[in-house]
Amino acid sequence: MSVIAREVSVAIHGTTIVDSVSLTAHPGEVTGLIGPNGAGKSTVLAALSGGVALSSGAVECAGLDVAAASPAELARVRSVMLQDVSVAFGFLVRDVVAMGRAPWGRSSRDAELIDASLAAAGIEHLQDRQVTTLSGGERARVALARVLAQQTPVVFLDEPTAALDVRYQEATMGTARVLADRGRTVVVVLHDLSLAAAYCDRVACLKGGRLVAAGRVDEVYTPETLSRVYDWDLSITPSPIRLHVTPQLSHGRLPADSPLFTVLPPRHPRSC
Repeated sequence: MSVIAREVSVAIHGTTIVDSVSLTAHPGEVTGLIGPNGAGKSTVLAALSGGVALSSGAVECAGLDVAAASPAELARVRSVMLQDVSVAFGFLVRDVVAMGRAPWGRSSRDAELIDASLAAAGIEHLQDRQVTTLSGGERARVALARVLAQQTPVVFLDEPTAALDVRYQEATMGTARVLADRGRTVVVVLHDLSLAAAYCDRVACLKGGRLVAAGRVDEVYTPETLSRVYDWDLSITPSPIRLHVTPQLSHGRLPADSPLFTVLPPRHPRSC
C-alpha cells in the first residue's frame, strides 16, 4: 500500500513550511526523508500521515484520502512514531505498547503481539517499569514497540534513532528494513546520512521546505548534491557494507576575537 503526495504544501501561522512536495513511498521499501535542520522533513512526514492540515495538494495513504479519512480509519492503515516521545503520566511500559492495539479492539492475539513488540524493541525487561522513569533512548524504544504492535501496512518513523546509542540505532533501522522486506511501506526521517544509505531503498532530500532530489540512494548520494543541500563539503566513500558520508572538519563558528573567549574575573561579594 503506497503513500502518494501530490503537490503538498503546508503553512503554519502564515509561514510556508512545505512547498509543493510530490513523492511516492512504495510497499517493500524504506523511504528516507533527509535534509538539514528546518528543511521540513518532520512536517512532510506529518502531512503524509495526517498529522497536520494541508494548505494545498493531496495525500493518499494506503488508498485513503488522508484529509477525508477519519482518525479511526487512518489508525488501521498507518502507525506513527513521533520525534517527541515524552509521556506525562506514569503508565507502565507494557500498557503504552498495548495502546498500539486500540484501533483493532480486543483480540485473542493482543498479548502475543504485545510480547513480540516488546521483544523486537529489546524492552521486555522494562515492561513493568513506569515510562516516566525511563531514559530518552528507552522511551524511544517503547514508542517503536507501540508502533510495531499496531500492525499497520504503512509505518512512519520521525527521527527514531535520535536518542539511541549505536547498537539500538542499527537495531531500529534493521527492524524498519525487515518490515519493508515483509511488504510494509516505511517512511523514516533521518539525520545520519550513512545510516540512511545503509537501510533506505530511496531517499527524498529536502531543503527550505522544497524537494531538492529524490530517487535511489545511489542516485541522490553524490558529493555535489549533498554538499549543496547541506551547505557543507561532504565526501562519499563506498565500503562493502554501506556508503559513508564524511563532512569536512569544522573549527566552529567563533572568530578568534569573539568576546566569548574573554574570561571575566570572578566577582566577590562586598564585605559589610
